[in-house]
Amino acid sequence: MPPLSVRLTKRALDVVASSIGLGLTLPFYPVIAAAIRLDSRGPVFFGQIRAKGLVPRETGDTSPIPQCTEFRLFKFRTMKQDAEKHTGAVIASENDPRITRLGAFLRKSRIDELPQLWNVLKGDMSLVGPRPERPELLVNLALAIPYFEERMRDCKPGLTGLAQVSLGYTGAIPEGSALSAFREALQNPFKLEEAEGALADDLRAKLLFDLAYTAALESFSTYLPTELSVIFKTPLVMVKAMGR
Repeated sequence: MPPLSVRLTKRALDVVASSIGLGLTLPFYPVIAAAIRLDSRGPVFFGQIRAKGLVPRETGDTSPIPQCTEFRLFKFRTMKQDAEKHTGAVIASENDPRITRLGAFLRKSRIDELPQLWNVLKGDMSLVGPRPERPELLVNLALAIPYFEERMRDCKPGLTGLAQVSLGYTGAIPEGSALSAFREALQNPFKLEEAEGALADDLRAKLLFDLAYTAALESFSTYLPTELSVIFKTPLVMVKAMGR
């Protein structure tokens, strides 16, 4: 568990930043809401159950399936109504046909995640941390990717994070990234034709950044510069995405 100094500072930053963020962005909500309603039918906001953290294992529990606590995450709707009616829970991919025209812009710019400032203020999320996955998908990901669930140990999910500002939306390794030199080893390492382009490759890359962030929480001297770096880089990522 992170030391008390890290936990207190992190929560103080969450409360201050989310309060300021809500105050600055709430005036734009009516404009965003009107654009969403004009672009496609359906509700403006979208609520979804996400995994919040790991439940401590009981002594002798060797099950590979992680148990997690849950919370309801809020965001602006970016997909067509009833997008998962015929597919069930599916991770959104790049150029996902379920995403609306406006939704593609909202996702790239991260504007769709502004309502999650309320989740941060409530304490369900932190400003910085690993992205929260859906519980039903987390189980499959944990079985497919070793240690995937460890990214959530003693760490709240985040509105932004080290992985989010370092990689693409899905976790794809961009040119110039610290992982570029290791792309061949991380993506389809066994060169299986049927595994080419698998989403697990992108999530494996995100996991490395998430674990690096959780490791930084172990000391105040490593936590603070990492936290501030992610916070200051996030607006740049948003502006860069809007310019594409």
